[in-house]
Amino acid sequence: MNVTVELCAPENKGIIYNLYPLYMHDLAEIRQELPNAFGVFEDTDEYRTLQSQQPLFDIWWQKEHVLFPFLIRVDGLPAGFGLVATPPYLVDDSEFMLNEFFILRPFRNQGVGERAAAAMFDRFAGQWMLFTTEGERNLHTQHFWRKALGKYTSGNFVETDEILPHYGSVKTFRFRSRGK
Repeated sequence: MNVTVELCAPENKGIIYNLYPLYMHDLAEIRQELPNAFGVFEDTDEYRTLQSQQPLFDIWWQKEHVLFPFLIRVDGLPAGFGLVATPPYLVDDSEFMLNEFFILRPFRNQGVGERAAAAMFDRFAGQWMLFTTEGERNLHTQHFWRKALGKYTSGNFVETDEILPHYGSVKTFRFRSRGK
């Protein structure tokens, strides 16, 4: 299984646009959220189609060297994405934040997520932060990050429960990447 992580070129952003609703669907189960009146996972009825939601994400391709949209592939097929932010798009004083991370279900529990996350962390040496939904409904993801970061950092990460502006109660993970 060949796992690659590439900075997603603007001409390929449609792939991440295609994956994003699946990510939101997974989060809806964890966060117990419902779609809006038009079947789009947004908290407003302003978005009537998935296409109308897409301009929200264009910023990831407009802030070069600040925001980094990564496409994850397995044997050449799209398998997920990771969105990495740097200042001023952070919620704390870290240097890097994994803002969103998603692996399609057919590629889960095979080491794809761990390898992809490590490849992204290796791109940027420095202080990182990521967060996920806290609580019983998200134990699988919390376990994933403990395992992945435990391997990546040899156990040198800090896990805390926090309340973040715009995100609410979350479980955060902070660590230093080794870079390459």
